[in-house]
Amino acid sequence: MTRHRPRRRLALALLLVLPALARGSDWTIDPAHTSAGFAVRHMMVSTVRGTFGTVRGRVTLDPNDLTKSSVDASIDAATIDTRNEKRDAHLRSADFLDVERYPTIGFRSTRVTPAAGGHWRVEGDLTLHGVTRPVVLDVEGSPTPTVDALGKPRLGGSASTKISRKDFGVVWNKALETGGVAVGDEVAITIDVELVPAGD
Repeated sequence: MTRHRPRRRLALALLLVLPALARGSDWTIDPAHTSAGFAVRHMMVSTVRGTFGTVRGRVTLDPNDLTKSSVDASIDAATIDTRNEKRDAHLRSADFLDVERYPTIGFRSTRVTPAAGGHWRVEGDLTLHGVTRPVVLDVEGSPTPTVDALGKPRLGGSASTKISRKDFGVVWNKALETGGVAVGDEVAITIDVELVPAGD
């Protein structure tokens, strides 16, 4: 008898979730299962990669018309981590993110359109270092939820984009004796996100 309980729990969860999905629903980013990473060239010979420890936000999803969906998310800039304490302290300083003045990095979508290969193009405003500029996220994910062992629905996806840090006023650099600069301008950003129903 107990062997059938997980199956019943799954069926019950789907019965509760699918009607809500049919009319659109609100989801919250699960910080414990979401990560935001970045990569930037260092001294023109290697790539430094880092992450941010806290990502929060909300997604309003309309699975019947995903172009009507929206995203509003924020990152705690002070949680930057490149596995080097000295470098992280410099990145938090006024030379780079200036986290005391600009504690969060924010993104708010303005348009969602389908793209090739089952991906989605999510346009929006990125606010970084006190500057807001439009960016485009390449998003991959399904609007169909997965139900975990406790019967709770979850959604997941990944997003990526590239920005110029100079566009956001992050201009610190150092010339190298051999030519070139210490820190590249282009920053590649990747976000892996997991969502739970809002209020859960």
